[in-house]
Amino acid sequence: MDAGAKIEPARRTPRERIAELEIELARERAISEALRDVGVALGSTLDLDQLLELILGKTSVLLGAERATLYLVDEARGELVSRIVTGGAVRSVRLEIGQGIAGYVARTGKSVRLRDARRDRRFDADSDQVPGFPTRSLLAAPLKNHLGRCIGVVQLLNKQGGGGFDDDDETLLSAFATQAAVSIDNSRLFLSVIQKNMQLLETKELLEARVRDLKLLFELESATARATTMDGLVRAVLVEATAACGARAGAVLVSEEETGDLVAHFIGDDAPGVVRHASLKTGEGLIGWAMARGEIVRSDDATDDPRSSSRADELIGFRPTSALAIPLEGEDGAPMGAIALYDKRGDGGWNSEDEALLNLVGANAATAIRLFLARAAHEREQRMSTIGGLLSGVVHDLKTPMTVIQGYVEMMASARSVAERRACAGRVAEQLAFMSAMQREVLEFARGERTLLVRKVYLARFFADLVEQVRREVDGRGVEVVLTLHDTGTARFDERKIARAVHNLARNAIEAMGERGGTLTLDVSRAADGALVVCVEDTGPGIPKEIERRLFRSFVTAGKAGGTGLGLAIVKKIAEEHGGHVEVRSSPHGTRFTLLLPKSEAPR
Repeated sequence: MDAGAKIEPARRTPRERIAELEIELARERAISEALRDVGVALGSTLDLDQLLELILGKTSVLLGAERATLYLVDEARGELVSRIVTGGAVRSVRLEIGQGIAGYVARTGKSVRLRDARRDRRFDADSDQVPGFPTRSLLAAPLKNHLGRCIGVVQLLNKQGGGGFDDDDETLLSAFATQAAVSIDNSRLFLSVIQKNMQLLETKELLEARVRDLKLLFELESATARATTMDGLVRAVLVEATAACGARAGAVLVSEEETGDLVAHFIGDDAPGVVRHASLKTGEGLIGWAMARGEIVRSDDATDDPRSSSRADELIGFRPTSALAIPLEGEDGAPMGAIALYDKRGDGGWNSEDEALLNLVGANAATAIRLFLARAAHEREQRMSTIGGLLSGVVHDLKTPMTVIQGYVEMMASARSVAERRACAGRVAEQLAFMSAMQREVLEFARGERTLLVRKVYLARFFADLVEQVRREVDGRGVEVVLTLHDTGTARFDERKIARAVHNLARNAIEAMGERGGTLTLDVSRAADGALVVCVEDTGPGIPKEIERRLFRSFVTAGKAGGTGLGLAIVKKIAEEHGGHVEVRSSPHGTRFTLLLPKSEAPR
């Protein structure tokens, strides 16, 4: 029989041999065309399913299989998943790696060819047997990528004609499996590149948006920091907001702290940089609605919106067709105002990006407005405190002229001669002039003016009058007033202010000695550099240690009845205005204040 098999080809006629060769040629041609079609598809399509279906379809036809299935490895779950199926009903199948013939090929990376698969121990009826489609012959090959890793399995069932798959079929299937693996790798690589590019694009857009936001915040912060008025602050906010969101006009609604009125500040492109104002009622207009409800208002048809206000529209300068408004949050979380933009430029309406930008601007605007209002309130408090302190000083210093006036009025009442009454009247007039000068000083301070009238003063007469006034103030209090003049010439200073300073020092000394009395010494001399040295010394108990370092601060007192704590602060201020200073030395046996005034050559 073997001999017959060897001589069988020799018995074929040339015609039969030619027919056999033509069949083989047609098959080779079909294989070549199939490989060409797959190669062309690899370079022209990016649709993985379409490519795999082409490969599987060509393989089924060329190898004469009744059914073909392509499985891909799901590495996350360690399973094989059917991706493409030809021949028969499509049914998604999942296999564990190692389960059935396909699972075995995936685990080992080796091809399997069986003439009767049901007799093989690796055959699994649940995975390899399709209901209504009995499995006979089987050919399975692994799909390996460029690294040699198995990424899937291609499986053919039931060779047409009843025979089994041969070596040529296995070789051809391996070739197509290689093509399929290449296409899968290319597709995954392409998808990975696309995904990376999309991520890079998203990151780029996100970074560009953050840069725009940071630039907007920087410009907004710079503009609001330069603002010195509410109009300037609102203008800075709205200019940045309208430019960032492409709006024709904008408005800021703020509740006035002092009156509680709602004041709207508008700017529009009809008058760039001009801020118009209006008092709105609660909830009036779209901007008032946003503040009253504490919610974002976005209207793409503001003309017919029932929440719009015609009075507010007149201030905008035109009838807006669209609006976007958000509330401005106060310190307690409740709305303190609102900001609105009107008529977005271009064809598109307001979008989520505009809303996010306006929220960003609104948050910073709310902070800037709160700081501005707090600063304004603090300045008002400081001004009131300063005026109160100044008035306290004036009231404090009025004690001396009032006491002197009272004394001279009593002397006038008991004077017998006209000359004595005239002299007392002259002294009263001097004290009234002194009080008028203090009044002028208050007005000068209120206007921000500071004057120092330096002129030539005769020391003997000046200090004699001072001592006379002090003696009248201490009359009957057991205090002896002593004047020691080491220099009886002239000096240049503000006569009124130095008199005020000496009176304050003398009054402090008198109050320090109290009811037991003592000696008050006024000593006037010259320093080596020509400075005038005025010393006021008492025999009191000295200055308490707890206030010694704070002695010249406003409202610091040692607990004297009726004391304001302003006397020494005023003395220090007057000395510094003259370019001098005041010193103090204290002990349990008395206190000595020294007022040093540098030499002044010309009046100021």
